[in-house]
Amino acid sequence: MPGLRKRSVNLAGHATSLALEPEFWAALEAAAAADDRSLAALIQSIDSTRGDRPLASACRVFALERAAQTLPSRLAPRAID
Repeated sequence: MPGLRKRSVNLAGHATSLALEPEFWAALEAAAAADDRSLAALIQSIDSTRGDRPLASACRVFALERAAQTLPSRLAPRAID
């Protein structure tokens, strides 16, 4: 898939690969830095709470939710009825 960057991560003691767009990698790296933890620790946290959602999707949703938290309230996305 063009545009995706694949990285290896260690989850629960085994290596797996995760493919995301560069923009999502940058958002995850920024979130990890803001939380003063490693990218691996952040992804492990996302993995532990993702339920049945694929890991790549869970990482994208996390990045979007984190970005929404930084938007002024007038620009934050609103729920669609």
